[in-house]
Amino acid sequence: MGAGKTTIGRLIAKQLGMVFYDSDHEIERKTGVKIPLIFELEGEAGFRKRETAIIEELCQLKNIVMATGGGAVLMPENRALLKNNGKVVYLRANVHDLWLRTRNDKTRPLLQGGNIRQKLEQLYIERDPIYTALADCIVDTGAQSAHDITNYIEQLLQNDYTQDDAYENIKP
Repeated sequence: MGAGKTTIGRLIAKQLGMVFYDSDHEIERKTGVKIPLIFELEGEAGFRKRETAIIEELCQLKNIVMATGGGAVLMPENRALLKNNGKVVYLRANVHDLWLRTRNDKTRPLLQGGNIRQKLEQLYIERDPIYTALADCIVDTGAQSAHDITNYIEQLLQNDYTQDDAYENIKP
């Protein structure tokens, strides 16, 4: 959440001449309602079912770049779909940067109420090992511009890096 998946995904798709999809936006488009309302009415479990269905649909398409919601990797079926249908890039950001980017965002259901920084720390502890295990490459985001990160990811993809080649400390 707040790592730049949508921003970087759009830029990568444009540079590579592909179509960009954001799974969260596709859920909203199909349901006609915003994600916070889905969370309110169906809870996280209901949202995750919808998310899996959209990811499965998008994985059938060719020549696309897909950004998923931050929690998509929590579901084993989503991890399998992503791993088996393309390259997975983990945009890793530290908790402080995530907090700076999301602290005033009222559209993220998992960050509403309570200590946002503490919630982000907990999500990071829970999700980072999953993202790391799933990723074909890991790109640390921080002070770099979206353009620099995009160019770096394009180089990684063109060189067909794998997690073993590009694990840890990748910085544009």
